[in-house]
This record gives sequence, structure tokens and C-alpha cells, in this order.
Amino acid sequence: MIQIKAFFNKFLKNKNTVTILCVIGACIILYIGYNYRINQATRPISVPYAKVEIQPRTLITEDMIGMIEVSSSVVTGNTATSIAQVIGMYSNYNTVIPAGSLFYTSTLVTWDDMPDSAWADIPDGYTVVSLPVDTETTMGNSIYPGNYIDLYYVDYDDQGKLLLGKLIESIEVLSVKDGNGNYVFENSAELREPAYLIFSVPEELHLLLRKASYLSGEIVPVQRNADYSENPSATIVSSEYLEDFILSQTVVIPENELPELDDSLEDEDDLLNDSLDDELEDTVE
Repeated sequence: MIQIKAFFNKFLKNKNTVTILCVIGACIILYIGYNYRINQATRPISVPYAKVEIQPRTLITEDMIGMIEVSSSVVTGNTATSIAQVIGMYSNYNTVIPAGSLFYTSTLVTWDDMPDSAWADIPDGYTVVSLPVDTETTMGNSIYPGNYIDLYYVDYDDQGKLLLGKLIESIEVLSVKDGNGNYVFENSAELREPAYLIFSVPEELHLLLRKASYLSGEIVPVQRNADYSENPSATIVSSEYLEDFILSQTVVIPENELPELDDSLEDEDDLLNDSLDDELEDTVE
């Protein structure tokens, strides 16, 4: 027993021997750790995938979803790993989910998270406005949601002189839609042309724009640079002259001053309706 103990003491005091043992131990540990990581990375896991191509703003139903086994290394924190995370969700307004693709939480939203729902959060006293535009007036379809723009007004005065100037400044674009009400910048196979810029302004500016839209002049959106959008100022009237020009051609009639419908006209309408009813009954008989 004493001899065995002496042997091990001598063996362990040999530096070369200890170094070799440490190297062997380190190799064993590395081998075990490496194999563990490989097994974890290649371990198959079942995740949902899209059985069909899913267009933007589409409700995802059970028949659109399949399950597939993939390597664990493919799954990230952004990958949906269960059907419960997908079914009943919508594909985002700017996302096409290809057939065969996995589902990612960043591309899935609830209906309340759709961009239109954000309009409900516009400040009190503001009104949503839809401004008709085309590819030319949006500078080659280069005005995007989130951009801040100015509105210019073009018209002719009573002497036939051209009026041109900035009417309202610093308006945030909420959305750009085509003639069918679809988002222009959705990921879609079809090319969409802008037809409306959607934004909101204080009610008094909304009324000013409404009045201007019924005159012979034109309201023109003008895009600014990135710094203009990143550091927006207040939405205000830029030209009192243009504002006065528009207001001078419109009249506001208070509700309590609206003319009342003449009783005689109501009687005539009743007689006309009775006559039409009699003619219809005769035709049926």
C-alpha cells in the first residue's frame, strides 16, 4: 500500500506526466462538448410552414398551415414553433409569405396591429384627409408612409395671374393607396400606382383643404429630405395670402341660418309620391 502511494506521488510530481494528463482531459471535454452541440444543432424539431403563398393582409387559417421537421439550427427566436402562434394571425401589410416558407413572428400581426388601425390614434381635433394623387404628383411614386410633406396650392386670381405657393407645411403621410384601396408599397406581384395620400391635419386645416379642393386650383404634395421627416415641425398654414384667397371664394353658413324647407314644397312632394304610387298600382293590376 505504501509502495502504491509512493508510486502515485512520484507519478504526479512528474511535470511531463501531469501535462499529458491535462491535455488528454481537455481533449475529452472538448470532444464531449462538441458532440453535444452538434447533436443539439442537428436535432430535428417540428415547426409550422406555409402550404400556400399568403398575400399581405391575409387571415391565416388552419388549411394554410402544415408541419415540417427541420434542424434545430434553423429555428431562431423569430421563428414560430407552434400552430397556435400562427393560426388566426394576419400576414403583415408589406409581407408575402411564400409557399414552403416557415412562419416568422415579425411577419405576423393581429388585425389591430394593421397600419389602418393606427389612424384611431390621431390626436384629438385632427381629421383624416385623402388627397388624390398620381405617379407624377408623387414624384415617381417616391412619397412613402412616414414621410413629412408640404402642400402647395396652384390657381389663378381674378386678373388671370398665376398663384403658386406653400399652403400647409409639415404633414405626416399615414398611408399611400391605389385606386382599389390597396397599399401601394405592399410586397405584391402586381405593380400598384398611387391614387391617394392619406394623412391627418387639425380640423381647421381640414376645412381649408376641403374648400380648396372644390375650387379650380390644384393641391400639390411636395416631398422634402430625410432630415425634414426626422425632425418635423408643427403642421401649420404657411401662406396667409393663399389662405385668404381660398376663404374669400367660399361662404360658411351657420347651421341655425340654413333655410327651412317650405311647407308647400313638402305638400308637392307628398302629392307627387302619391301619384307615382297610384300609377304603380294601376300598372300591377
